Amino acid sequence: MKIISIISIIFLTFLMSCSSMERTRKNITAQQILGNPDYQAISYGGYRTNSRRTQPTIAQLKEDMKLLNAIGVKVIRTYNVHLPHDINVLQAIRELNAENPKFEMYVMLGAWIDCKNAWTGFEPNHFEESERNAVEIERAAELAKKYPEIVKIIAVGNEAMVKWATSYYVQPNVILKWVNHLQNLKKSGELPKDLWITSSDNFASWGGGDKEYHNEDLKQLIKAVDYISMHTYPMHDTHYHPIFWGIQEKEFQFSKEKQLDLALERSVIYAKNQYQSVVKYMRSLGVEKPVHIGETGWATFSNELYGSNDSKAVDEYKAGLFYHKIRQWTNDEKISCFYFEGFDEPWKDASNSGGSENHFGLFTVDGNAKFAIWDLVDKGVFKNLKRDGNTIQKTYNGNVERLLKEVEMPPHKEFEKELMKAK
Repeated sequence: MKIISIISIIFLTFLMSCSSMERTRKNITAQQILGNPDYQAISYGGYRTNSRRTQPTIAQLKEDMKLLNAIGVKVIRTYNVHLPHDINVLQAIRELNAENPKFEMYVMLGAWIDCKNAWTGFEPNHFEESERNAVEIERAAELAKKYPEIVKIIAVGNEAMVKWATSYYVQPNVILKWVNHLQNLKKSGELPKDLWITSSDNFASWGGGDKEYHNEDLKQLIKAVDYISMHTYPMHDTHYHPIFWGIQEKEFQFSKEKQLDLALERSVIYAKNQYQSVVKYMRSLGVEKPVHIGETGWATFSNELYGSNDSKAVDEYKAGLFYHKIRQWTNDEKISCFYFEGFDEPWKDASNSGGSENHFGLFTVDGNAKFAIWDLVDKGVFKNLKRDGNTIQKTYNGNVERLLKEVEMPPHKEFEKELMKAK
């Protein structure tokens, strides 16, 4: 009888623990998660092939969630809900929660927004929106209601307002319309009151760049969102706006590693300046609310603009430096950073396997850990974890000397001091 009683007590304790953790997951809010260094954030897509027609299985998504959780990630960002991927991600997390009451993973759910005629072959009409937007918003709201313990944020659009997104961008009034719609659903009780609504867009789209973006609709949008989710990509600007990129003559006396460290430090300062430019514009409107980073990252390979034939910016070593420096800054400042991204995704530039968009992951498609997280392999955090049957091993067999031999140095550059001052 004593044995039965002990077993009963253990079982009841387990059930109480599960119930308590379930309540914790349901009650934790975006406000508590965002800006909390204990909840590292990352952008996620689980696609393994060069086509999204091949959807990852729930078992594969669960493997990925465990790998991301092992590196400290507890919040992921997705991008659209019109394919099975995001629905399966939510189901995968729910199953992991059931299997392990202590497992935590929350989602910033993306609703894709674009203009009329986007992706059709017809001329995009940037002053009218796609009819599909309403369906996307409705589906995102449904998923937020179905998975309240997981979905903590809805992002209306991804780089949907920035004008260089010529295939699909919309005017701010479109984003404002859907943000207000979701906020009204919260007020009416149809969505959880603590669900945060934002839009995730380039720093310029949030008023931190050219004044052409400054208009009344943007002002109202900044007031309507629960927080600003801004993107900053110094890596892209090593080609498009390389005011910070290169090695100064006075640095030639230093080792290769030191020169690279200084170059990537300037890259982070550049990102900080873009972040501060958004904060400054927001405050100029009399608004005070959180600003977090919805995307930033550094590719590890490119056969085009950022590789050997151009800015010589991308490789695993530079990407690793940027990753650690941007994490250090954002953690210190209590800024959430949805680093781009967890895993390489070959579909991003399906026609060019060497395109930079395919190579932003901390992990390769096969599950090898890139230089940025070699230290975590050493710490054993991936013990018993696999991706598609592959154990997690270091790229380059963990040989940093071999990696450095392949690293190309940025061009010689003199910098204007004023441009590099942190604001």
